Amino acid sequence: MTAHSADAMRPRRFLPNGPLRGRVRVPGDKSISHRAIMLTSLAVGESRISGLLEGEDVLATAAAMRAMGAQVERTGSGEWLVHGVGVGALLQPGQALDMGNSGTSTRLLMGLIASHPIQATFVGDGSLSRRPMGRVIEPLSLMGADVTATVGGRLPLILRGASPAVPIRYRLPVASAQVKSAVLLAGLNTPGETTVVEPVPTRDHSERMLRGFGAELNVELEPDGTRVITVRGEAELRPQVIEVPGDPSSAAFFVVAALLVEGSDLTIENVGLNPTRAALFDVLRQMGGSIEEVARRDVGGEPVADLRVRHSPLRGIEVDPGVAPSMIDEFPILFVAAAMAEGRTTTSGLDELRVKESDRLAVMATALAASGARVEEREDGLVIDGTGGERLRGGANHPITTHLDHRIAMSMAVAGLVSRSGIEIDDTRPIATSFPTFEALLDGAAAEGTSA
Repeated sequence: MTAHSADAMRPRRFLPNGPLRGRVRVPGDKSISHRAIMLTSLAVGESRISGLLEGEDVLATAAAMRAMGAQVERTGSGEWLVHGVGVGALLQPGQALDMGNSGTSTRLLMGLIASHPIQATFVGDGSLSRRPMGRVIEPLSLMGADVTATVGGRLPLILRGASPAVPIRYRLPVASAQVKSAVLLAGLNTPGETTVVEPVPTRDHSERMLRGFGAELNVELEPDGTRVITVRGEAELRPQVIEVPGDPSSAAFFVVAALLVEGSDLTIENVGLNPTRAALFDVLRQMGGSIEEVARRDVGGEPVADLRVRHSPLRGIEVDPGVAPSMIDEFPILFVAAAMAEGRTTTSGLDELRVKESDRLAVMATALAASGARVEEREDGLVIDGTGGERLRGGANHPITTHLDHRIAMSMAVAGLVSRSGIEIDDTRPIATSFPTFEALLDGAAAEGTSA
């Protein structure tokens, strides 16, 4: 059972609290953490993972891999040891796999199981059970998996893997790293070559990590920018030592907070800057944000740097819809930055945000408007006329409804720092799905600024 399905809601009012100073380190990258657990569980032998994000979503992935035969244990030093079972050797789980709030766990594990001769039942919390899984069900069914889902392709669902599965060439109808990864993971235990054609590039952690584990994976770039990704099946994965870089999606909240709160000078350490993930930082720089990369380096095939962020007046821009796939999770916090910028910010091409943990376009439009921002909601994006640095009015008498969505909760927490009277959110518990230490780090950086 997930933390926010049990006890009472935990509301909190986030208040303006002085500049953010010092250094913070955000948790490990969520996308890489999920894939690290899955791939080490498929490698024969012992792997070690440091820096793993220990949020509820990743722990759901770890529990699922344990249920299918892998040994996944956290050591006293905070490192994780994984003894994998090998590709093709996953065991039938004895009970339903509880995915909590994690769409990533669900879609990627469906891919893994699709080419194994086992059956698994997937269940999740109320929010996850409303999210459509049809875009993953379609290609996995073409490979031979049999899926019985709730109406609309939703959880609970039962997936029966195919053995042997059928290799396919699948063109993604919608840019989705999760669908791409699900098909590639299914391809690991499928004889022959499984190919995904990706017209719009999405985050490429799966490709980088599969290669690192020894899978035969090839990426061809066509003249129009289309990526053709092929994995050869019945792979043998080698155990690895993995250091997970800091999650850019988690760093985003601190970057925006430091840009917006006057007097801030904050360094966020060890942030993953994979070009398929880090577009938000480029967009914020276009708006005038001071974000400096310090000590850029390479960790396990992923580019990493420390980010020094200083308070900067921002100006509104028209955000290129082409960058959406490489910052899709960061739009809620970008909307907060836009609400404080000088002039108008226009976003488009964001239909995907309507099927996240909540309808993030509608929910953020409502939340920001209730806090005093000027927002127009369109079919595929928001248009925001910023205050030019003037503080938001802040919450009215009613708390902001977060709809069990961790990114809405954290985005509106940051908005509270640049409001006149604070902003109350209805429930802080969902934050634990991706960033359990968020409130403590935010309070600590503000305390550092107050004492400076």
